[in-house]
Amino acid sequence: MIKTETLYSVRGLRKKFFSGPDGFEALSGVDLDIFKGECLLIAGANGSGKTLLMRILVGLLEPTEGGVLFRGKPVDKCRDQIRRAVGLVFQDSDSQILGETVEEDIRFGPENLKLQKKEIESRVEETLSLLELSEKRGFASRHLSGGEKRRLAVAGVLAMGCETIIMDEPFANLDWPGVVQVLTIISLLKQSGKTVIILTHELEKVLAFADRLAILWKGKIRDCGNAEEVLDRLIPEWGVRDPRKAYRNAGDCTWL
Repeated sequence: MIKTETLYSVRGLRKKFFSGPDGFEALSGVDLDIFKGECLLIAGANGSGKTLLMRILVGLLEPTEGGVLFRGKPVDKCRDQIRRAVGLVFQDSDSQILGETVEEDIRFGPENLKLQKKEIESRVEETLSLLELSEKRGFASRHLSGGEKRRLAVAGVLAMGCETIIMDEPFANLDWPGVVQVLTIISLLKQSGKTVIILTHELEKVLAFADRLAILWKGKIRDCGNAEEVLDRLIPEWGVRDPRKAYRNAGDCTWL
């Protein structure tokens, strides 16, 4: 991947929660650039700060210190732009299913953006086809499998026109068929030129798709760069397992 436009620029990011005499610093001096069109994996053990970072990137939380720029503008000055450009797929897909049926759920986002009816219909049909959900358009959303719910969550943000997709632990609680469904979506997003940010500790399932790998541990970015090189420098205490021990190289690390 050729680094061109910087989508996100994070500098000196800190987030502190004041629940005790000295508080707790969950993110500590994070510096990170995210480039348009790349697939970036941010790996870290549970509690490393991945979800917190995601929420700050999209303006759902304010940092205690530091700055986050989205396309050169402070996040707090362009929340409407981010809302239309960046889609979140949460670990618990049920939390973002709002429609009774698959079609209603996909339709919700474009309707909320108050798009023209013709444009909404076009986006719904295109997204149903793209994510191979056309045959399930009338199915009850809550009755889908785990993998299908993740597909529906991605369909919802794509229908809103999002060019950047952030996926938080996308393989959590999925069986093998569900993981394969999610990986197929990631491959599709990557091929279509979307920016994909994946927060995960399960590198063995998805590392092959990464343009870059970042390691987050105790609220700090410990390393970031080419996946093979980052893994060569991996320190056990960071809580990230090198998946290459069961594969030939990083490019083979996928369940797809």
